[in-house]
Amino acid sequence: MNKDLLSILDLSADELDVILGEAANLKMLRKAGRPHEFLKGKSLAMVFEKASTRTRISFETGMYELGGHALFLNPSDLQIGRGEEIRDTARVMSRYVAGIMIRAYHHEHIEEFARWSSVPVINGLSDREHPCQIIADLMTIREHFGKLSGLRLAWVGDGNNVCNSLVLASALAGYDLTVASPDRFQPPGEVVERARAAGGSVTLVREPGDAVADAHVVVTDTWVSMGEEAGKAERLKAFSGYTVTPALMRKAGPEAVFLHCLPAHRGQEVADEVIEGPQSLVFDEAENRLHTQKALLVKLMGREIGGP
Repeated sequence: MNKDLLSILDLSADELDVILGEAANLKMLRKAGRPHEFLKGKSLAMVFEKASTRTRISFETGMYELGGHALFLNPSDLQIGRGEEIRDTARVMSRYVAGIMIRAYHHEHIEEFARWSSVPVINGLSDREHPCQIIADLMTIREHFGKLSGLRLAWVGDGNNVCNSLVLASALAGYDLTVASPDRFQPPGEVVERARAAGGSVTLVREPGDAVADAHVVVTDTWVSMGEEAGKAERLKAFSGYTVTPALMRKAGPEAVFLHCLPAHRGQEVADEVIEGPQSLVFDEAENRLHTQKALLVKLMGREIGGP
């Protein structure tokens, strides 16, 4: 496995399968109340340029339950907020901690950290990808269906960073993904081609109904991500008709499930009846951020869960 997780494709299909399996084991240990301090005495630096609920709580709680310690840092806490170069911060930080998680506005900042860091760097979200979210999504889907390969997934809405990671992960997990977005908001062509070149199955359409027809999983996200608030009115207009409603879910079929990484804007990208309905796995999905990230932390910073 690569030292870092900057993109979902930093994992191989086998490595993804191992992480999902270890996440399931850790989930069982937690529910049984059994200690699992596989990272005892180790610290994780968490650098947050962007605010967070699930990312911060899941990583911080995860490190605590693994016997380690997490440090919450924002740029104003660090000299990097006063102009220190990333390469200097990364080299110093690497001498103190066993790993670094960064939630950044610009993917290039995370790449620069990883270039100079001697410890693993994890992308907790960037403008390009959100690999930690997609690993949790895949765990949730596999828990429900017992598999990933051969399933039909539909993404409805903005072709954003979460969508990019879902597109790329199709090459690892073997599902067929159809993305419904307005032309201006489709996932970048280079991301789609990268997924296809790696063996992924990705189809781009305009109409949500075409994407969700016979889908096993329907996924959406906010139409206005952090940093895009200035264009909110334009985006809301462009995505008119892309709300995941009960009527749209009926086109996917009664066995389909709904995912959303949260936070949700009910009445915009998803109807309240869907996110609160029986097909929604949204809160299982949010919980699984904890378990998958614990498995990832152990894989990158510790040892195999079943190892010596």
